[in-house]
Amino acid sequence: MEWVQRRIQLPAARKGLHPITGHITEALPELAEFAVGILQVFIQHTSASLTINEAADPDVPADLDRLFDHLAPETFPYRHTIEGPDDMPGHGKASLFGSSVSVPVCDGRLALGTWQGIFLCEHRRRASGRYVVLTLFGRRR
Repeated sequence: MEWVQRRIQLPAARKGLHPITGHITEALPELAEFAVGILQVFIQHTSASLTINEAADPDVPADLDRLFDHLAPETFPYRHTIEGPDDMPGHGKASLFGSSVSVPVCDGRLALGTWQGIFLCEHRRRASGRYVVLTLFGRRR
């Protein structure tokens, strides 16, 4: 069994859900050499998160963003406001979505379902590129 680990910076993104599966697979060419394994993707931020969801219809990520704006609105009377009105809602949304996803690896590919993709959930209106740590563990072919 072998480990591969890499830290990458994703491009700066506007608020919303953004597909990042391509960024991840580009950063891990070794993925093709693994017969079986697991990939963990971990984001090193508290106001952005990760999720796996439908990547075929752009309405899905847009609707999820709107749904989470409803669940964690900027108008709520938060105490933590020093970093702007979108910061605390970003922390709440990051807690709801989560900071990591895990995907099985089968025959050199991520075993995502037909419609699935990995998304960066950017909860701030102005954010720099986010860092993710990719940890691949498994058996090479």
